[in-house]
This record gives sequence, structure tokens and C-alpha cells, in this order.
Amino acid sequence: MRIGVDTGGTFTDVVAVDEQTGEILTTKTPSTPANPADGFLAGIEKLGRHDVGSIVHGTTVATNRLLEDRIGNLGFITTEGFEFILEIARQSVPDGYGNSYFWVKPPRIVPVHLVKTVGGRLDHLGNEVRPFSDEQAVEVARWFRAKGVTAIGVCFLHSYANPEHERRMREVLWREHPEAVISLSSDVLREYREYERSVTTLVDAAVKPAMRSYIATLSTRLGMPFSVMKSNGGVLSAREVVNQPITTVLSGPAAGALGAALIASTAGHESVITLDGGGTSTDVAVVIDGEPSITTEGSVGRYPCKIPMIDIITVGAGGGSVAWISPEGTLKVGPRSAGADPGPLCYGKGGTEVTVTDAHVFLGRIPPHLLGGEIPLDVDAARTGIQALADKLGLTAERTATGILEISAFNQSNAIRQLTVKRGLDVRDFPLVTFGGSGPLLACRLIDILGLPSVIVPRDPGNVSAFGLLTVDVKNDYVRTYVTRDLSLGKAVEIFHDLEHQAGEALDREGFDDPVYQRSADLRYYGQAYEVRVPAPAGEIDEDWHAEVLSRFHDAHEKLYGYAYRDDPRHGVEWVNLRVSGIGPITRPVVRRLEKAGEGATSVRPVHFDETRDTPIHQRAALGPGATVRGPAVIEEYGSTIPIHPGFTAKIDEYGNVEISRD
Repeated sequence: MRIGVDTGGTFTDVVAVDEQTGEILTTKTPSTPANPADGFLAGIEKLGRHDVGSIVHGTTVATNRLLEDRIGNLGFITTEGFEFILEIARQSVPDGYGNSYFWVKPPRIVPVHLVKTVGGRLDHLGNEVRPFSDEQAVEVARWFRAKGVTAIGVCFLHSYANPEHERRMREVLWREHPEAVISLSSDVLREYREYERSVTTLVDAAVKPAMRSYIATLSTRLGMPFSVMKSNGGVLSAREVVNQPITTVLSGPAAGALGAALIASTAGHESVITLDGGGTSTDVAVVIDGEPSITTEGSVGRYPCKIPMIDIITVGAGGGSVAWISPEGTLKVGPRSAGADPGPLCYGKGGTEVTVTDAHVFLGRIPPHLLGGEIPLDVDAARTGIQALADKLGLTAERTATGILEISAFNQSNAIRQLTVKRGLDVRDFPLVTFGGSGPLLACRLIDILGLPSVIVPRDPGNVSAFGLLTVDVKNDYVRTYVTRDLSLGKAVEIFHDLEHQAGEALDREGFDDPVYQRSADLRYYGQAYEVRVPAPAGEIDEDWHAEVLSRFHDAHEKLYGYAYRDDPRHGVEWVNLRVSGIGPITRPVVRRLEKAGEGATSVRPVHFDETRDTPIHQRAALGPGATVRGPAVIEEYGSTIPIHPGFTAKIDEYGNVEISRD
């Protein structure tokens, strides 16, 4: 058995694939935010006794520390004279000039009094301008030890070109402050732009202690090696990932996008939008030609992280998102969440605020229990809470509950627009693959709001992220900044050879002796501030290779910005970064066809759409290939529910996916 375990904010999802028969088993268990390892192990135990070959884990430990701003006891060492890198940042204000008068600069990831500098200077080619000051390095290391600061990020100017000074600083820290957990910028992100490199390095240092502790606890209790999902769409063994924990910051959402991409392409949809609706948040990604888009301009919370990650927008619009009244008297939903504990009012665990899930329960759109009856829901508690909110707003309870869901649907649609309309893509060209426990609940409203052609809900939608963990290759990314308008073939060969050697060594430690290397390059027109990434061909690096990369850059620039200077000698092309991804391929599970309908009877209960009426409730297991359900109706299964609004039709395809479209 290969097992995938995805720890979300509300539920921990588990999927197991039998490598001999291809049989897939799924289950869910409530997450345990105080100690995520408890939920992880409880989920595996629910599967029963199996011969486990490997385990892949999607974790939110690093993400939650950043989103909740639980960062403390963090120090920063940089080049003498550059102690205000974090204060100056990029001098840009979120939301542009309209916000500049009101915006208050948030606290920096490291306050000024915990920033120390060391003498020594390199130029942009990595040549030493001033020697490294061992004396100052020792002084700084002892100062941090005396202050009890144990997580330290080191970022020296131009260390992407030559890491020597940073490595000497690490040796001094090892000697003078052995308890310190250290992150070097030349290890984390060997790429220029010192502000982003500094913050990315500090984020890595900030999450390292928590990640190491969590992985160590899990390894001890599990008693076997396991792998961890990375933000770039690859996995890495737990023993390696503790050295680069920043690579896991979008661990779970990345797996969901990959799982949905495989399910959609198997069913004949190569380009889709994916929407992963959980209890705490909703994650949106775009898949083009079977591959999720990758970015290095991502951020987690308010921290820019320039590591390669699947391009995902996250909004606080999950089942646990809290409905509240603003000081102006308007109804708002999220981003705050009731989470797994205490959870929505209907959980009966002491929750005191109305959530999106309470609105669904009150309107009858989800059953009075979750997980096939494992978690009973208190409908009366939801009704009382919504009635109290309705009285404050001067609306009926039904109108209030519908309004909560409407705001939640618009929050989700805004996230989809950010990844499509704002990137020059027409949202009407893409079917939406929606999954996660709460993902399918607003499918019909999203079709209307965005003009989507259809919404596809995979089988076991609540477990798609965990399934995605089993579809993932081992993958490591390496980058080197080399800014030039005239890249010599010899230099290109040297840098790519060096990056491929690094990637090969890492994959060798993971047990792959036949790795695959993917090259890419970041280029721009001379004088531009930002670059465009294009894939670079494999094979020999010669004049034809050089011309092909330039041609791909012109094409990509034209597609992104509507113009290119392909045949204009006045606009030279500048090479900025060269990149290599080292991939250790695995055998992916096969998405199997649905042969015939299973067991399950149709029932009736009152459900409110435009009015409250007795509505057919279908068990998804009983719907075979070709089955059609016309709204109003509700389709229920173990981990999720699909309300079909009046005027919509749901059809079951040959793989068991539910495809919803307007009549």
C-alpha cells in the first residue's frame, strides 16, 4: 500500500492505493491543531492493518506558523551597511496609491534590534572587494547566544554569485553558538534581489524549529521513513525536508491541484481551474495542458517567498468561515474561521459564531451529519444562531443564510478571477474542478457568477488532495543568477552542469539512479525590471539551443504582454537566472472507470433554494455512468455534498465524476 495523508485545518484526509490491484481506499478524521501528528496517526489507523510500502504527507505546519504570524526568537545577519534591507523592503504599498495614506507598515519579520551586520563585501560577480571579518562574526554569534536567539537567517550581498562569506559565517555560528538553527540565503535561494532573498531565508529559518520538531515526533511515532509534499509539485523524504522546510509552505494545496489535474485530464479536460474548498480556506489554481502553473513570485501571508511553487491563490472562505456584522452594519463572511475546534455552531463543541457550514445545514443543503454519520450535526443550534444574526440585520433567517452563502461564493469567485482574468485568461474557457469537503457546495452559484462552462466534482472529493500526494514525483529545484546580455555557450554549459550535478546528488540520496532534468531560464529585454521564465531544451547546449530559448522568450513575452521585439536589434535580450529541476519519476495510480452503480436509496427532505420544498436526496454511490440528476436536488456521499440548484443538471461520466452545467 502507498498512503497519502493530507492534514488540513479541519480534517485530515487519507488515501491508500494497493500497488498490485490499483484498488483505492479513502477515509477522513478530524484534524488535531494542537498536535497535527495525532490526527495523522488516527487517519492511518482508521484504514486498518495493511502492508505499508510508503507514506507521503501534505502538511500545514509551516504554512500555519506564517499565516498566524507565530514568528519569534528570530535573528538576521547581513552585510555591514545593509542592516535596513527589511525596513526599506520594496517601498510599495498594497492596493496602490489609493491605500497609501491609510496603510500602516506591518511589523518586519525581524525587528531592527535583532539585525546584526558583519564586515566583508563581494561584487555582483562574486569577487571579494573587502575580506570577511572573522572578528565581527564571532562578536555577532556571541551576541545572539547571549540573547538566547536560536533561529538565525544569514544573507550577505551578492552571495548568489559566491557563497564563501556565508559559509564562513555558518562555521563561526556552529563554533560559537551550537544551539543555533541556521539558514543561509545561498542554500535557500541562490538568486539575486536581496530583499526577497533575505525574507525567503528568514521564513525558512523561522519555520525550521517547528518543522524539525514535528517531523521528529512523527518519525518516532510512525516508526518508518516517509516523504513530504513540496510547494513546487514534488515530494522529498522527511529527513531531507527538515533542511529546507520553506519548500513545504503550500504542501497540501499543491497536492490538491496535481490530483485534480490528473483526474480532469483522464476525463478529457486538459485545461481546468481547480478549487479546493476546506473547512478553513479555499485554494484556487489553474491547470493548462495537464500541468498546474508554477510561479516564483508567490507569498505566504505577508511574506514574499521566491521559491518555485504551484501558483495558488488562497482565500479565507471555507466551511468554518465566520459570518459577522461590520461596524457599518453590513454582513461579512471570513477570513476568520472557527476551524476544527470549536468549529461551527452545529458541531456542538462550544462554537459561538455562525459559519458557512451552519448556513448550509439550516437551509437543508447538507445532511444533519457528516462523514456518513460519524459527526452528528445540531441543526437547532445552527437555526438559533442564524435567527439571532437575522434579527440584528432585520432579515428573515432564510435570507440571512442565503446571503452568507452568496458572499462566500463571491469570495471564491474573486480568487478565481485573480488567477484567470488578471492573467489574461478567459474564465469561460475553463471547466472548474471543485473538491475538498466544502468545495462542491457552491458549484452552481460559481457557474452563474463567472459564466463557467461546467463544474466537475471528482469521486471522493474530500480526499482529492490526499490522492494527489500519490501522483507526485520527487522533485528538487536549483537556480543560479547570471545576468548578461551575451551568454557564452561555455558559461551556460558550466552553470547547467553544476546545477544538474547538485540535483543528481540529491536524487541519488533519495534512491534514484536514473533522474530526469528539466532546464529553464529567466530572460527580459534589456532595461526591464522583471523577467519571464521559459523552458530550455534538454540535450547539447549549442547555437541552435541558444536560438530556441530566445525564440521561446519572444513568444512568451508576446503572449503575456501583447508585444515582443523579435526582430528589433535596438532591444537586446538579457539572461538573468538559469534553473534546473531534478525529477525522480514514480508510477502514478490509475484513475479507474466506474463500471456500474452501487448501493443507496433516494430519499426526500426539505431544502431551501429559492423556496423551501421537499427535495430528492440522491446517494452518489447509487448513480452509475450516464445517470442524470436535474435540480433542485442534493447528491450526498461520505465526505462531501453537492446541492444541484433549480435550472441545473448533473451528469455522471464514465469515471464517476459529476459534471454540472446550466440547463
